[in-house]
Amino acid sequence: MGLFKSKKIYYLYNPDTLNYERVYPTAKQRFFVVIRHLSVGLFFGAIVFFIFINTFSSPMESLLKKENKLLQTQYEVLDLQLAEALKVLDDIQQRDENLYRAIFQAHSIPESVRKSGFGGTNRYEYLTSLSNSELVIETTKKLDMLKKQLYIESNSLEELIAMGKNLEERSRCVPAIQPVSNKDLKRTASGYGMRIDPIYRTLRFHSGMDFSAPVGTDIYATGNGQVSFVGWRQGYGNCVMIDHGYGYKTLYAHMDKYFVRVGQKVTRGETIGTVGSTGKSTGPHLHYEVLVNNKPDNPAKYYFQDLTPEEYDQMLQISENHGQVMD
Repeated sequence: MGLFKSKKIYYLYNPDTLNYERVYPTAKQRFFVVIRHLSVGLFFGAIVFFIFINTFSSPMESLLKKENKLLQTQYEVLDLQLAEALKVLDDIQQRDENLYRAIFQAHSIPESVRKSGFGGTNRYEYLTSLSNSELVIETTKKLDMLKKQLYIESNSLEELIAMGKNLEERSRCVPAIQPVSNKDLKRTASGYGMRIDPIYRTLRFHSGMDFSAPVGTDIYATGNGQVSFVGWRQGYGNCVMIDHGYGYKTLYAHMDKYFVRVGQKVTRGETIGTVGSTGKSTGPHLHYEVLVNNKPDNPAKYYFQDLTPEEYDQMLQISENHGQVMD
């Protein structure tokens, strides 16, 4: 007996009757046939679906990929622009330090302050989960650095603007004349720098300039300011110190007499005392110092209201030729 089907109608060959007789499947058989067909369909459907999703993108996925690509390009452009902006800012900072602050003799802003980083090692941890996280983090770092340096530079420029507004007052306070009458420069005794000490006969640093003059010769304030010290100081004898503001101070030593008191305001050219030979001194003279931010500076640099360029060069030569100080 053989079983065959035709158009889902099943027949079974009967050798007794030599005929094909129709067979009616049971419900169980029909159920398993349906399950088998469904399984095969689902299997091939799954294969086709897997191939499709890995080969073709949906419209939404295509749009997202395009947007991500555009976003990455924008980040790359932004990263380059931030790098260029930091270069421009660095140039402004260099001008600030080497030009503007030099002109106004303002305190320098340390590099460690200008280029300091941000605290905390996990500041950008929240960005690590993003795609292209390295690019995003690096761009964000540059943006943060730019904002911080702009803030510091903005404050610096505000400070310089305030100094510029006070430039006229500042110019009156800078010690800009010689402390004694010395038109012919013959009273220049010794200059600033390494000299032979007259007492100890050893090479020592001379932190000011000496002007030889008779006892009683008038001593002048070299710039506007306020007297901050009057009295005896070891080695200097009778001396006066004037605080001119803006980081400038002047010291007048070995005086015979002084005509000012602590707290008194003085103006440039005002007589503050007379030349003497008090303290560690080998003869009547004035020892004069200029201090900038509490550090000695060469007084000869500040006689620009008294001397022509030729006279300035002559004074330097005279002071260099006097190898021994008077105090």
